[in-house]
Amino acid sequence: MLQLSEGMLLYHGSYCEVKTPNLAKCADRKDFGRGFYLTSSKEQAENFIQTSLKKAKAQGIIEESQKYGVISVFSYHPVSEIAEYLYQDADADWLHCVVGHRKEGTFPAVVENMKKYDVIAGKIANDATNVTILTYLVGAYGTVGSEDADRFCIGRLIPERLRDQFCFRTAKSLQCLSFEGSERIWKN
Repeated sequence: MLQLSEGMLLYHGSYCEVKTPNLAKCADRKDFGRGFYLTSSKEQAENFIQTSLKKAKAQGIIEESQKYGVISVFSYHPVSEIAEYLYQDADADWLHCVVGHRKEGTFPAVVENMKKYDVIAGKIANDATNVTILTYLVGAYGTVGSEDADRFCIGRLIPERLRDQFCFRTAKSLQCLSFEGSERIWKN
């Protein structure tokens, strides 16, 4: 069962160490909107490093020669009341949230409703699932938002293989994270 608990370790894979997350540096149009993304899976954070390195090199943020990324580790300590929304399954509600945040104007009521949450968590729709979601968005599985299209898309995502992600969306939620350290991970 997906949940946030006192002392829980969360991992962030990137091209650099992140001691103090900055929401202004977080990209828009991610699965659960703008926010600082973490996972309970160190392996998943490590796998994301390659994507982060590629993007940082393409944007000229780091040198082409950099062959390492960094996993930053945080512990979770709720210091104040935060509003959480935790999707337990990759279902139609989760799919509509992901699609609504990724493509402006899609499922606007869902996106608007999610604005009240400091943290949104659920399965990760990673780069391996991106093609499936893009295909869904163009209506190849049927009308976007229809029961048949939703079911077909979710079936293609193999939800039992998807890991988790936690999106800390507000300054208030970031106060619940305590930096524990980092580890360099070398990539080819």
